[in-house]
Amino acid sequence: MSLILTEIKNNVGFITLNSEKTLNSLNLEMIETLTTTMETWKTSKEVACIFIQGAGEKALCAGGDVRSLYDNIIAQRAVDPTQVPQGNFDFFAKEYALNYAIHTYPKPIIVWGHGIVMGGGIGVMVGASHRIVTERSRLAMPEITIGLFPDVGATWFLNKMPSAYGLYLGLTGARLDAADCRFLGLADYYIESTAKEQVIEALLQVTWTSDVHDQLGQILSDIAADYTVGVSQAAEHEAFVKQFEGVQTLTHFRAILADSVKDSWIEAGVQSFEKGSPSSAYIIFKQLRDGKTYSLEEVFQTELNLACQCCIHPDFAEGVRALLVDKDQTPKWQPATLEEVTSDWVNSYFTPLWTRENCVLKNLGKNE
Repeated sequence: MSLILTEIKNNVGFITLNSEKTLNSLNLEMIETLTTTMETWKTSKEVACIFIQGAGEKALCAGGDVRSLYDNIIAQRAVDPTQVPQGNFDFFAKEYALNYAIHTYPKPIIVWGHGIVMGGGIGVMVGASHRIVTERSRLAMPEITIGLFPDVGATWFLNKMPSAYGLYLGLTGARLDAADCRFLGLADYYIESTAKEQVIEALLQVTWTSDVHDQLGQILSDIAADYTVGVSQAAEHEAFVKQFEGVQTLTHFRAILADSVKDSWIEAGVQSFEKGSPSSAYIIFKQLRDGKTYSLEEVFQTELNLACQCCIHPDFAEGVRALLVDKDQTPKWQPATLEEVTSDWVNSYFTPLWTRENCVLKNLGKNE
C-alpha cells in the first residue's frame, strides 16, 4: 500500500496522506515521497496548484511517527547514548526541509485541515497558502507531554500569534478548533466538511489563468461565505492570555497559571503543563524567547539541533514510552520537577551538535 497517493486532474496536483490506521502520521518514507513529489511538481506545467488531504475522516495528520523515533533511540543507547540515531536525524532534517519547502513553495498549496492536525500535521498545514479548517478540525502542539518541544516551524508561527498566545499554546499544548485557528491565523477559511466535494469540483472545473493564487482565493471565499464559524474559546480568553505578555521567567508563567480562576479551557492547559516534562517546559520557554527574531531558515536550523538533542536527553524517549509503548501514562521525567531543572541542563539542550557550516539545512533559501 502506498502511503502517499498522488494524482493530477485539471492541473491540480492532489496529494493524499494514506495511513488511516495511524491517523496519517508521517514516517520517513512519507516525508521523502512528499518531498520528491513537490519538487517534481514545482516546475511541472501540468500542475498549477496542489491540494493536500488525509485519508479517511479522522485526521489530516496526527503528527510524526514518534514510536519509530523511540525505537531508534533505544537501539542507539545500547551502542552509544551520546550519539543521535541516524534514522532520527534523517527524519527531522528531511521533515523540516519539507516544512520549509511548503512555506516557500512558488505555487499555491491548499490544505484540507479536517479532523486531527497535530505536530507534524501542523507542519504540513501551517506554511500552505490556502488553509481550510472544518467543524471537526482539532489542532494542537502537545509536545510538552512527551518530552519534546513544538517543532516543524513552531518557533516561527507561535511567535507570530497575537498577544502571548504562542507562549501559552507552546507550554500547554492547548487544543484548538476551527474558530480558534481562524482567530490565531493558523487557517484562512472555514468550510464545513460536507462541502469538500464542492471544493474539489470547483477546482476541477476552473480554467486556470496566470493568477492561480487569486483564483483559488475567490473559489474558496465564495464557498466559505455559506458557513459561519463558531465562537473561539481562545478569543474568549484573551484577557487571561494577556497576563502572560512580558513574562520573563518560567516561574512567573507558572505563578500566573496557578493563580488564575479556572474554567474547563484553562484547567486543561494547567493539567497539561503540570504533567508535562519539566525540561520541555524550560526548553520551550527558551526556544520561543530566543527565536523571536529568527528568520524562517534559522528557525528550522535551530529546531533541528534541538530535536536531535532531545534524542540524546532522557525525557523524549520516556514520554513516548509512557504514552505509546507501555501506555502507563506515568512518565518518570529527569529531572522530575521544575525546581530541579538547572540552567546548565537547559543550556545543554541548545549546545550545537555541529557547526553552522556543517548544518545539513544550511542552504535553506539559497537556491530559490
